[in-house]
Amino acid sequence: MRHYTILSCLLLLLIGANSCNQNSYSAKRAEEDKLIADFIQRQNIRIIYEEPEDGVWGEKDYLKVPAYDDLYFHLEHAGDDSYTVKQGDKILVRYIRYTLNVIADTARYMTTAEQAYPTEFAYGTDYTTAPIGWHVAVQYMKHSGAACKIICPSKQGLDAEKNTVTPYGYDMQIQIPRY
Repeated sequence: MRHYTILSCLLLLLIGANSCNQNSYSAKRAEEDKLIADFIQRQNIRIIYEEPEDGVWGEKDYLKVPAYDDLYFHLEHAGDDSYTVKQGDKILVRYIRYTLNVIADTARYMTTAEQAYPTEFAYGTDYTTAPIGWHVAVQYMKHSGAACKIICPSKQGLDAEKNTVTPYGYDMQIQIPRY
């Protein structure tokens, strides 16, 4: 009887260890990488490795951002070039956030498009309100009124996204208020 108890305990430990391995961070990261690659393929996105020299972005051109694994940027509209963003500038963002699943997860869908006051953060300094991916996007957007799309892996997302290993797509537009 004692042997059965010991064997049962060992079996339970093995099952538990196996299920933990399937939910490990590295396994979740591998799933995230696959989801991003699948999204890129489904959307017929063309990956480019340098910004277009003439400033003209193809409709499906996404820049694979150097130094940020799996962060992709697409400039929709260049904005007003009368002022270029500087570190510490207040940035107002209107955005739509969506999952990269075949059918977007509406429980995780978020938007500020209809809100009277958009999300606000300080460029290059405030990493609690805005994901790292937003700061990188603003670096490429540069000007007030610019609009972009980004594919943001959890590593460049908010802390909650890092913990759940959830990548998101964002459609963003920024304003840089000048007083």
